[in-house]
Amino acid sequence: MIIETDAADYAALLDGRAPRGLTLADSPIAPPEILQMLAGLAERVSATFAPASWLIVEDGAVVGLCSITRPPEGGNIDIGYGIAPDRQRRGSATQAIGSVVEWARAAPNVTAITAETALDNAASQRVLERNGFERVGERFDAEDGQLICWHCLVAE
Repeated sequence: MIIETDAADYAALLDGRAPRGLTLADSPIAPPEILQMLAGLAERVSATFAPASWLIVEDGAVVGLCSITRPPEGGNIDIGYGIAPDRQRRGSATQAIGSVVEWARAAPNVTAITAETALDNAASQRVLERNGFERVGERFDAEDGQLICWHCLVAE
């Protein structure tokens, strides 16, 4: 399940607490500096578009996050996501991204979703493939290296 985030959710995660009466996965979703960056990103994106990010929840526990990584352009949103290491390979990301695709199909101002994965991240590539994303190319990022670019059309 995905739940739209707010600033209080990020504040709780940054404080090591579970938001909204949920529990946390046994391993952290992300290091504090990444959570801080995602909180700032959500704040910037939500100034012009909502939702900006979602908690990924399984069995009452926050197991991951999914974020829109930049303000939408021309009906296109770009997403990134992550799952706590102790909760990976259980289908949580596949379900969550499926829910984001469903949401996007119902959103009147969203026509496509894009994402990127590392060349060696086969699990994340399968998540996107299972949710209708198509590989559309590659690009080099100075910080992350070579990335595969993905696209999912949600409206015509």
